[in-house]
Amino acid sequence: MSSLPDTAAWRSLTAHYAELRSVHLRALFQDDSERVTRMTLREGGLRFDFSKHRATDETLAQLVGLAEERDVAGAIARMFAGERINVTEGRAVLHVALRNRSNRPIRVDGRNVVPMVSAALAKMRAFSDRLRAGEHKGHTGEAISDVVNLGIGGSDLGPRMVVEALAPFAKGGPRVHFVSNVDGADLARTLAPLDPARTLFIVASKSFTTQETLTNARSARAWLIERLKEDAAVAKHFVAVSSNADAVRSFGIDGANVFEMWDWVGGRYSLWSTIGLPIACAVGMDRFEELLGGAHRMDEHFRTSPLSENIPVVSALLGVWYAGFFGAASHAVLPYDHGLRLLPAWLQQLDMESNGKRVRADGEPVEGYTTGPIVWGGTGTDAQHSFFQLLHQGTRLVPVDFLAPIESHYPRGDHHPKLLANMIAQAEALMRGRTEAEARAELGAAGLDEDGIDALAPHKVFEGNRPSTAILFPQLDPETLGALLAFYEHRVFVQGVIWGINSFDQWGVELGKQLAKQVLEELEGGSAGDHDASTRGLIRAVLQGRK
Repeated sequence: MSSLPDTAAWRSLTAHYAELRSVHLRALFQDDSERVTRMTLREGGLRFDFSKHRATDETLAQLVGLAEERDVAGAIARMFAGERINVTEGRAVLHVALRNRSNRPIRVDGRNVVPMVSAALAKMRAFSDRLRAGEHKGHTGEAISDVVNLGIGGSDLGPRMVVEALAPFAKGGPRVHFVSNVDGADLARTLAPLDPARTLFIVASKSFTTQETLTNARSARAWLIERLKEDAAVAKHFVAVSSNADAVRSFGIDGANVFEMWDWVGGRYSLWSTIGLPIACAVGMDRFEELLGGAHRMDEHFRTSPLSENIPVVSALLGVWYAGFFGAASHAVLPYDHGLRLLPAWLQQLDMESNGKRVRADGEPVEGYTTGPIVWGGTGTDAQHSFFQLLHQGTRLVPVDFLAPIESHYPRGDHHPKLLANMIAQAEALMRGRTEAEARAELGAAGLDEDGIDALAPHKVFEGNRPSTAILFPQLDPETLGALLAFYEHRVFVQGVIWGINSFDQWGVELGKQLAKQVLEELEGGSAGDHDASTRGLIRAVLQGRK
């Protein structure tokens, strides 16, 4: 594949950017009364308003031309066909198979994987149903009241975020907790109020070798045995999501309580798999399958819609537009829904681990353009009192996604209308800004004299022209959440295709793991090995401090 700047579409976009970069969004709205209608796309109950972007019909047409030149449609087809598009690891990428509610065959090396997915879901249903009904008893015969998921990365962020988002649907099941940090405080504080006789642990590790997860699992095992006095208690209080059956059995987990994973499911795309077991425990398997159904609906939209009407494609192309031409180094995600407060954290891994690459899929370095943005965010209205100053008047352009439900699960007085009013107003303020003339008029109306107006007016001017997408939906339910998460997954994939990188490996995290193993051996052995002077100094400082 040719380098992105060498494509005809990129060269055309470069010329188009030169014409559009000084055009203000105010003018685009003033000149086009139908702009919102044309630039709003819908899928089910989700409404995506792209009209507040620094783009015209010509911009979108040229961006679609770029997608065509980079064969985005072909890449989508290859993913759904089970081809090994994760080229550096030789793996298919089939998180879409995990939520294939149509049961359309999806094959890897000629084998239809849909039946094995169905079998795994059936096993999840049987277990979670027993657990929620109080039929799965602990070692002392008591029902389980608390579930602790031990995982990290994709084995933690996805399920944790979904359980939090779907809290209004968690009725009649156990309390679900998450421990990911190898810092002992995380496990200790989680276990402190729990009754070991009524606690179940889920060890979520595909390889069953992940250092942080296994460290927490061994400590949890010791906590349980110390209090219940028998090693046999482990079989009743631990289950595993893993592909390493031998290691799981050696740990003491009953083979009947091992939930299978497959190498064509990447960690950050795995919440739809048996990694979602804590979700099923929290909200029930019916709700979990509604989550899958919403994701499948977005999958089908993504798989079948023309590029110009394809919501993940349009969103991805706009992100490429800002990164490639406006110098936007980051992307802010701002849910105006307290239940979605962990969404930015989940998206950080999804996007930055997928597309934070400096080497193309063909092994050549990325040159002449940037790849994945820094993803960050927070919930409205808290974020308005935190970092919105930079969004409005900072020197950096930051495209924004606003997300909000029209109806709240917690209607209380006028709370929700105020929340929505803030979101809508912030998007308008980012787009419109405030001119100097408007600032001076406002200050004059407030009674300031000319000297006061001259002094304050520069500080009251907002450039505006800051782009955002507004995503509205009726209410946050499992199906809507599934569609939203699938939208973001596909957005990231399309951007990787445009940039020519492999969005499904993560070699960048390996070096730190390897060095951490070496440093740990030295900390345990009491001496610093072959490192730079700073690293040796840190190791020696720790050793001396521990003495």
